[in-house]
Amino acid sequence: MNAQFSNTTRKLDDAAQKIEAEVKGVIQHLNDEVVPKIRTESTQALRSLAAELRRLADKMDDSRTQPPAK
Repeated sequence: MNAQFSNTTRKLDDAAQKIEAEVKGVIQHLNDEVVPKIRTESTQALRSLAAELRRLADKMDDSRTQPPAK
């Protein structure tokens, strides 16, 4: 029975090490590939949104300075 317990413990330790290595690999991939891309695309989206908001504000300003259409 003790040999079975030792064998099971060893297998669980091996599995835990493999899982840990996989998790580290996923984290590395996220940090190296995904996060920079998200930052770049988020920055571009914010700049585009800012431009749209600027156009909307300009349009609102223009409509205030022009007399209402009859």
